[in-house]
Amino acid sequence: MAVGIFAGIAVRNYESALEWYKQLLGSDPTFCPNDVEAVWQLAEDRYVYIIEDAERAGGAVSMIWVDDPGSEVARLAERGLEPVEVEHHGNVCKWVFRDPDGNETGIGGEVQPSK
Repeated sequence: MAVGIFAGIAVRNYESALEWYKQLLGSDPTFCPNDVEAVWQLAEDRYVYIIEDAERAGGAVSMIWVDDPGSEVARLAERGLEPVEVEHHGNVCKWVFRDPDGNETGIGGEVQPSK
């Protein structure tokens, strides 16, 4: 069975959220189906999107798994985003970022143990 995902994040203000997610994801959206939605393709059959929906905004929790999370977090710092916390779970780390509405997006993956 092939697996894909199309995960949505509700935001209060589309325009300000769009700018924040462009910083987080490092690019313009892959496509915008309408005036209050933007979609990024992260990998084949794996998408994340924002949608203006004030009543549901602020409760999303997600994590983007990457091969080298430390390098990705460094790239985010270069784009002006800093994590609000870091979680350690054995050899997996998750750097937590929150958008202006409080939605949480983690950047995480396996990390090499310190020597």
